[in-house]
Amino acid sequence: MNIKVNEWPAAVFVETERGWQSLQNNGNGIWAAEQMEARTSIQTISREGRSGGRLASNQPQVKITLSAPNQAVLNVRLRWNHAFNQPVQILGDHWERGYGDLGWQGLQPDRALPWYAVVHDGHETTGFGVKTGPAAMCYWLVDAEGISLNADVCSGNVGVELGDRVLDVAVVVQVNSTGGQSAYETTRELCREMCDAPVMPSFPVYGGNNWYYAYGKSSHEQILEDSRFISQLAGNQPNRPFMVIDDCWQLGAGVTGNGGPWIGNRAFPDMRKLAGQMKEEGVRPGIWCRPLLTHEYVPASWILHTKQGHFLDPSHPEVLAYVKEFIGRIHDWGYELIKHDFSTYDLFGQWGMSMRSRPQALPYAFSDRSRTSAEIVLDLYRTIAEAAGDSLVIGCNTIGHLAAGIFAIQRTGDDTSGRSWERTRRMGINTLAFRMPQHGTFFSHDADCVGITSEVPWELNSRWLDILANSGTPLFVSVAPGEATPEQIEALTTAFAVASRPNPTAEPLDWLYNACPAHWRIGGDREVRYDWNGRSALPLTDNETDNWWV
Repeated sequence: MNIKVNEWPAAVFVETERGWQSLQNNGNGIWAAEQMEARTSIQTISREGRSGGRLASNQPQVKITLSAPNQAVLNVRLRWNHAFNQPVQILGDHWERGYGDLGWQGLQPDRALPWYAVVHDGHETTGFGVKTGPAAMCYWLVDAEGISLNADVCSGNVGVELGDRVLDVAVVVQVNSTGGQSAYETTRELCREMCDAPVMPSFPVYGGNNWYYAYGKSSHEQILEDSRFISQLAGNQPNRPFMVIDDCWQLGAGVTGNGGPWIGNRAFPDMRKLAGQMKEEGVRPGIWCRPLLTHEYVPASWILHTKQGHFLDPSHPEVLAYVKEFIGRIHDWGYELIKHDFSTYDLFGQWGMSMRSRPQALPYAFSDRSRTSAEIVLDLYRTIAEAAGDSLVIGCNTIGHLAAGIFAIQRTGDDTSGRSWERTRRMGINTLAFRMPQHGTFFSHDADCVGITSEVPWELNSRWLDILANSGTPLFVSVAPGEATPEQIEALTTAFAVASRPNPTAEPLDWLYNACPAHWRIGGDREVRYDWNGRSALPLTDNETDNWWV
């Protein structure tokens, strides 16, 4: 295919609040107009010592910087010319979680591909993307004549005001398949090249989460019952399971939006005591929170906007101090896993599936216009990670390309279900397969729970349990104590025994043509085919509406 985006582009454009304009190529990768300057510098990074590297030679990288002392800038766009004269399939990522829509597709010139893109022509594979932790919200466009990279440097809904600061926008990397390398292996190699320092848990993560059977209705006593049951399922495994308290415990639980304050409520009167009792039952305590929504009184300067609660502006240093204080308090209570949720929706006003080429949907600027939205999100993530101390952190509805290297675990897909197999199949299996290249290269990849209830056919749910347990990724289950059948208890016990130990990363073998992969390699060398439709293959009704919490 001979795709090359790791060289100087053919053109560079900048969007200011006056519209788009083309920058003049002044040579040596310098592009300028009206006191704005974008630089594209070529650098070659040695890959010696990188684990798993399979490239035949070092590949150059393109570092993009921007200076604009007198204008607010919204977007920077780079263009590389390349004619596609043969059929290709293209895989992209999502802005945050997957929504059952990840997969390989043909050329679509208006299809925004967040963070990275992989092109496969049936023989060779080329992947290109930006390194994790960029200062811009980046997406790719691939059309029949070439490739574009758009770097959104907005601060909220307005352009960033850099002043004298030079912004390190992003670094572009590329990998090419070599020696018969599969499209999956090349995608995994691309993820490895994009993230220099992934953070992973030091032990396999598994256990329970009460959401998909309780759906927000729980109590101190119920969590202890859950903890006893999850502990029993784990038997004598030295690596103890987690029991995660989901949305239900905070003072704002049951209020529209389910925000803070994060201090417990009538059903959860003593969160420190509960964590200690959970440990006594043989589980590691985990807990959920929504950092940027609260129903308590806060200074007006902290508030990004108000709608059935105060949505906080993390560009304000006092908001970060507030988040650091309550996350630190949760850690000090004894919770060894902290799951934080909703921050992308709370900052951008829409879910990733709706963002396309415009991540920001809210009509608000951040209080600090000198930093981009991506930089503000990175500061929020770093604050949470620092406050969590030695507790593991799971980001949910968080931006994986910004969370990589900061959080050990990433909830990589939208919610599965304890009410609808169709939703679990759409969200869970698609997410597990198409985000698998990020497992171990960005973070530990959590495709969400197995919700075990009478509303979901066990014939199908048992297969979802099996692939998760054998995938090498985290396994969480939602099951009400006293309602599990003997067959389910036996399967859960077996799954916990497998998931408690390190396992090779599973590989979807039919992902090039199946958005719900059924053919998998697990355990490193064993191939398994899963029937995700059941014996009858009758239509299943999705009786759980998407985004029920809005």
